[in-house]
Amino acid sequence: MPNPTPARRSDATRAAILDAARERFALDGYDRATIRAIARDARIDPSMVMRYYGSKEGLFTAAVSVDLRLPDVTALHRDDVGAALVRHFLSLWEKNDVLTAVLRAGALSTDGAERTRGIFRDQLLPVARRICPDPEQAPTRAALVASQLLGLALTRYVLRIPPAVELSEGEVVAWLGPTVQRYLTAPSP
Repeated sequence: MPNPTPARRSDATRAAILDAARERFALDGYDRATIRAIARDARIDPSMVMRYYGSKEGLFTAAVSVDLRLPDVTALHRDDVGAALVRHFLSLWEKNDVLTAVLRAGALSTDGAERTRGIFRDQLLPVARRICPDPEQAPTRAALVASQLLGLALTRYVLRIPPAVELSEGEVVAWLGPTVQRYLTAPSP
């Protein structure tokens, strides 16, 4: 069988680096993850990581590209948006170590915090603008929604606090859905 072409080897190397980086960032957070550890995990020389991604920040950006694939809230009944968002975020967190990496990095580093703010600004804020009764308050409402969803993620997927981990999806939706709904649609206090 012939040797893979350089382009295929390059693609395989990039994929190995990104897989190793996602795991390392999820385990160690942005600040503690090192290029050497990521390279070791990918079974390549650290210079290859730098060749493909230029810096740790460049690697982080490539490794934790996040599309939340938020549901179209205009297609939902207005009173069901809170529960739908909680259910959606639970399904994302259950299947995606990248979100854990983003959360850890957001809590531990300036670059990670900026990345998290960008996800908030570009993906969650537009949803709040579409559903809330007073669009000028959308940033505040979206921030309150984020506080609930990120708090859940922190306790359930990062800190793994047993009562939070043990809750079923239905229980989480029943507890948090009404709170998220209130943040999005209740009259302003």
